[in-house]
Amino acid sequence: MIISTYNVNSINARLANLLNWLDKTSPDIVLLQELKCDFNSFPFFEINSAGYEAKIVGQKSYNGVAVLSRYKIKVIHESLPCFEDENARYLETIVNVKGKNIRTISVYFPNGNPPYNNPDDTSKFIYKLKFTDAFYEHMRKLLLTDEKIVIGGDFNVILTENDVYNPKLFINNALYKDSVKRRLKALMHLGLYDAFRTLHPLDNGYTYWDYAQRAFEQDLGLRIDYLMLSARAIDGIKKCYVDKAVRAGEKPSDHTPLTVELEL
Repeated sequence: MIISTYNVNSINARLANLLNWLDKTSPDIVLLQELKCDFNSFPFFEINSAGYEAKIVGQKSYNGVAVLSRYKIKVIHESLPCFEDENARYLETIVNVKGKNIRTISVYFPNGNPPYNNPDDTSKFIYKLKFTDAFYEHMRKLLLTDEKIVIGGDFNVILTENDVYNPKLFINNALYKDSVKRRLKALMHLGLYDAFRTLHPLDNGYTYWDYAQRAFEQDLGLRIDYLMLSARAIDGIKKCYVDKAVRAGEKPSDHTPLTVELEL
């Protein structure tokens, strides 16, 4: 079972790249973020033609998440339970793989940094913390079920110094604040396992490189995309890896796919 998470940064702008990657790698399930399109603009025909069913929560020009699967998808939640949010950031589904259910969640956490023209505005950071707290509460309940759970997404959190090319540059960034890192660690204490770090404790594992300053060519990256697995899912882990080839392609997203291979 191959499951990937990928912040595609506008699915219609990256559609050729996405379809090429799907054809080459054939993941069973793909968790997408930042679709930047509403339901009617989503390329269902092309995705279905590539062999995938698609369930999405769309939003024009911003946000948006999706689950693509070679197997049947049942939608459970189209937004984070018990959290009022006008933004399309959360999609929870059940994928049935040959009689075995996997609860799959695609999530796009808020960035939290203030607008460039108003650096004293903390509203986006407060929203980030509230979203993360609501996510924690939902996970606390879900993890009592002892299901196979795979959560993939852009968490917008730099957890350690090993997850960023230069920690000093991000001291005041919302992705690296202590209150944000504590919340991600709290999620792990509930019983979620960071798939990449489970197998690669020392590798940087960058999944994002800014478009500016030739960041990708110089490997000035961040690890902000995660695959988080429940105990029953992590038991079957075989591999977890970052696919840099997609970021090196023509007209790429600023993120690249992160993939886990599981034995069910």
